[in-house]
Amino acid sequence: MRAIKIFGEGNIGLVEKDAPQLGAEEILIKTRYVGFCGSDLNTFRGLNPMVKLPVIPGHEIGGVIEALGKNVPPEFRIGVACTVNPYTHCGNCASCRRGRFNACRYNETFGVQRNGAMCDYIAVPWQKVLMDPELSPKDFALVEPMSIGFHAVSRAGVSDSDCVLVLGCGMIGVGAIVRSALRGAKVIAADLDDDKLALAKQLGAAYTINTGTENVHGRLTELTKDMGPDVIIEAVGLPATYQMAVNEVAFSGRVVCIGYAKPDVSFTTKYFVMKEIDIRGSRNAEPEDFRAVIEYMKRNDWPKEKLISAVVRPEAAREALEKWNAGPGKVFRILVDFEI
Repeated sequence: MRAIKIFGEGNIGLVEKDAPQLGAEEILIKTRYVGFCGSDLNTFRGLNPMVKLPVIPGHEIGGVIEALGKNVPPEFRIGVACTVNPYTHCGNCASCRRGRFNACRYNETFGVQRNGAMCDYIAVPWQKVLMDPELSPKDFALVEPMSIGFHAVSRAGVSDSDCVLVLGCGMIGVGAIVRSALRGAKVIAADLDDDKLALAKQLGAAYTINTGTENVHGRLTELTKDMGPDVIIEAVGLPATYQMAVNEVAFSGRVVCIGYAKPDVSFTTKYFVMKEIDIRGSRNAEPEDFRAVIEYMKRNDWPKEKLISAVVRPEAAREALEKWNAGPGKVFRILVDFEI
C-alpha cells in the first residue's frame, strides 16, 4: 500500500509498505482524508523536536471501517465513516492516575512519536475509534484539530457569563471560538488576518480584533468596559501573545495556553499575584471533546469547506507542504485524499 513518509528536513516521499495485519482487538480503517497539521509542517521544516524520524505523518483522520477483529464489539459496523483518537497513554504516570489520559507523560501521537495515518490503511484498537453514520470521512478529518480547541474551553471552565478572548484564529483557535460560543460566552477573536477574522464571526465570535492594525488594549477596554476578558485562550504560540494574555486578562481571570512558544517568554510576574490569575495548560483532547465536536458537526450549519484550504493527492504532498511553508498565515487545513 501507499504511504507518505518524512525522512528529514525537506525530505518527503511516497513509499510502498505492507498493509497492516488485523489483530483481534483492532479495526481496519480505509483512510480517505488525512489532514496535514502544524506539527507535520514543522517536521518537514526540521523544527519538530518531539518527532521520531523517519515517520509517516498524519493524526487528523477521516476514514471508513473496512474490517473488524474477532473481539471488536458489535456496535462497530463495516462501511461506517469514522475517526481515530490518535494519542496513547501509559496508565501509570501521575496524569493517567488522575484520569487525564490526554496529558500522559509518555504519550505517543500518530505521526510524531509513532507512524501516523497517511497511508491507504491503518489498524487501530477499537477503543480509539469514533464513528457516526451522519458524518462523512471529510468531516471526520476535521474532528481532531477542532477537539483541541474544545478541550481548551473545558480547561478554562467557560460559562455563559464569561467574556472569552481567543488569540489566534487558525484551526485550533476556531475550535475554541465555536465551543465558547456554544457555551453562551461572549467571544472576541483576535488575529492578524482579516479573512480568518471574518470566518471567526461566522463561527460565533461577537467581536474581532486585528492585532496588526488595531490597538488591542484599547479595543479590549472598550469591549469589556475596562474589566478585561474573563478568559483568554492563547492559540498562537509566540512570546508576544503569551505576554498579551497575562497583561490583558481580567483580575481573577483564567489564561489557557495551547500554543508552544519556541523562545523563552519573559513576564511581568506582579500580574500573577495582583490579579490572582489561573494559568492553565491544555494538551491534546479527551474523548468527550471528540464527541462534542462530532455533535456540533452533525448540525450541518457550519462552513466546513472554508476550513479546508486544499485537497491533494498523496503524490502532491511535497508540493502542498512547500506551498504551506511559503505562506503559512493563509492555511487552515490541507487534506490528503487517499481515494484518488
